[in-house]
Amino acid sequence: MSRPHAASRGFTLIELLVAIAVMALMAILSWRGLDGMHRAQTQTQARADEVLVWQAGLAQWKADLDALIEVPQIKSLEWDGRVLRLTRRGIAAAGDGLRVVAWTRRADAGGSWLRWQSPALATRDDWNRAWVQAERWGQNPGDEEKKREVAILPLEDWQLFYFRSNAWSNPLSSDGTTATPGQTTLPEGIRSVLTLAPGQAFSGRLTLDWVRPTVGGGKS
Repeated sequence: MSRPHAASRGFTLIELLVAIAVMALMAILSWRGLDGMHRAQTQTQARADEVLVWQAGLAQWKADLDALIEVPQIKSLEWDGRVLRLTRRGIAAAGDGLRVVAWTRRADAGGSWLRWQSPALATRDDWNRAWVQAERWGQNPGDEEKKREVAILPLEDWQLFYFRSNAWSNPLSSDGTTATPGQTTLPEGIRSVLTLAPGQAFSGRLTLDWVRPTVGGGKS
């Protein structure tokens, strides 16, 4: 007489619960790994974007200075302790005339380094209005002036120096003040000392030295 086959044994409830718990733990660990990778990728991209913004901002600063122009009875450059105003050439390919450009660091904009630019200027009256508007923008801007500003970089501090008579000096000193229109003498160099705000791709102090293109072969 043959013995009956033993009934096949299934999983117990405890074994199922243990298996579910293991699979849940593996899913959590996998999700954390993917989340960590995503966060690292996001941070890397954010840093890369910051670097690109830095490069664009510093390139614009240099381009504005390189395009400085001296025109009779028109100021080329003036620093009043808060805003740097300059008259620069427009873009020839676009048929631009002169433009007034201004740079400042303003606390009410989160301590950002800001740039302002006028429309293309066709007449001396246009220039006069833009020059005054640029000063007003740097001191106490209204909504109209703010429409033409661009935030470049967050800064804790910004200092400016002129190179004249073989030495760096404060632009507001007797050696650094701007002469009357028609008698403007551009400094041989301009030093911009930027104290970078923390939490960015770069931190600390950055010194940018610009040399007037007609001095020393045009290199900065």
